[in-house]
Amino acid sequence: MVKTMLKSAGASDLGRVRRNNEDAWFIDAARGIYLVVDGMGGQAAGEKAAAIAVDRIRARLERQTGTVEQRVREAIAMANNEILRAARGNPQWQGMACVLTLAVLDEGAVVIGHVGDSRLYAIRRGAIRKITHDHSPVGEREDAGELSELDAMLHPRRNEVFRDVGSEEHAPEDADFIDVVRLPFEDDAALLLCTDGLSDQVTSEYIRAVVERNAGDPTAATRQLIEAANMAAGKDNVTVILVEGPRFAASGAAVAPKGFRVGSAVALAAGVLLVAIFSAGVVHRMQPEKTVVTAGPRVLQVDVPGRPGAPVRTLAQALAEARAGDVIQFSASEEYTQPLRLKSGVTFRGSRSGDEANGTRAILHLAPGTAGPAVLADRVRAVRVEGLRILADSQGPLAQGILLVDSNVEICDTDIEGAAIGVEVRGSSMLLMRASTVRDSLAGGLLASGPGSLRLSHNSFLQNHGFNLSARDGVQLSLTGNVFDKGTLDLPPTLMDPIHMDSLRAQNFLLDAKPTTARHGARKP
Repeated sequence: MVKTMLKSAGASDLGRVRRNNEDAWFIDAARGIYLVVDGMGGQAAGEKAAAIAVDRIRARLERQTGTVEQRVREAIAMANNEILRAARGNPQWQGMACVLTLAVLDEGAVVIGHVGDSRLYAIRRGAIRKITHDHSPVGEREDAGELSELDAMLHPRRNEVFRDVGSEEHAPEDADFIDVVRLPFEDDAALLLCTDGLSDQVTSEYIRAVVERNAGDPTAATRQLIEAANMAAGKDNVTVILVEGPRFAASGAAVAPKGFRVGSAVALAAGVLLVAIFSAGVVHRMQPEKTVVTAGPRVLQVDVPGRPGAPVRTLAQALAEARAGDVIQFSASEEYTQPLRLKSGVTFRGSRSGDEANGTRAILHLAPGTAGPAVLADRVRAVRVEGLRILADSQGPLAQGILLVDSNVEICDTDIEGAAIGVEVRGSSMLLMRASTVRDSLAGGLLASGPGSLRLSHNSFLQNHGFNLSARDGVQLSLTGNVFDKGTLDLPPTLMDPIHMDSLRAQNFLLDAKPTTARHGARKP
């Protein structure tokens, strides 16, 4: 592979929470060198560690003596020991370090040097593969299959690492320090290097979709990935480098072009999960370098009444027992017929890790004559609903599948089918809704009346009569990666100007859905 035939781009962004950027990156396309670094240490120390790492690694790799693997090991070790020396000489830099991922191209192959939890992905023929292994407790469990990608992204210890560059002295060949791997780099493949500011917020499947949709334009892909991380939470600095082989754009890899089919859109939305952090509302918090969990949540299993041999805990009993931080766990594939009233600080889970792959979720389907909505949030905070399937039909009609009144709620991986209104949000509510589906609603998909806020990320609104989304009375909207099939989008007039509409279409999939101005009449009780 001729290096001058490659296309590459890199970018870094402060994010929405951090006050300084401790990430750094470096590209030397002529020599085939690509590097991302995530500094640690707070204040200016992390930035200093990252700058030292870039400087020392660049200097060593420019001297092309020894094998590429030797140069990679020596470059990272030199950076490690220089960071440690600098920290010892300046009290303000004590404890600074970094994690990094380095890729060096070498005659049709790529040699990767890696320490920490930054990442390198390989993308080819509609597939993405994580090449590096996170040197962290959560990363080890994810690589072993004990945690799903989403579970790892949400885990409270995801910011911990047990390897870094700079905290103790190392030689190039030290065991349990640098991971070095060589693998082929085909002409029709792409490599993506990133810090955890991207991988903690954006799933690998979404990364693949963005890269392939922008095949041939790595600058646009890096920009869109950074925007996606910031829209999800922006809790950290985010850095991305993308390297495309000379035939990547022509390889047919771009499987999700702008005009792709409904089925493709639904699959993408189902596979794309961006992570935001909820605590006493939708609050985006800067995560500490280390997070210590003193006690895990209790899981309260709700049983189906009358099931033979099952220990009995009714939903009412579980709600009475639950306290903030607990999980109320429904049985996957079982049907529950009582309305669900949410409780502050509690997670309501309809499927366990792994259930989603089998399509199994707890079903909430109200008995005939039972008053709706199926799920009610009335002045509650820090609530999460995940993995439920809410159904309505002629025997058990629903005015709303989910109704929020002055509440802060996260809804994810939840299906709502056949209600008059799939989700209704009233008053000063804050809703984060992601990777969920609202379909076949009789009057509309999601109705929101202000002055609350909605963050809708990678949901599917399918075959809803009337509107897919209607936002009124000063509702604040954030829409990323959603699929809107048919129906209308009734938006505030402030979002109907050309700039906002171009952004809406660029960041979402409007498959026959038509944006209109929201009607601002009085809402019926």
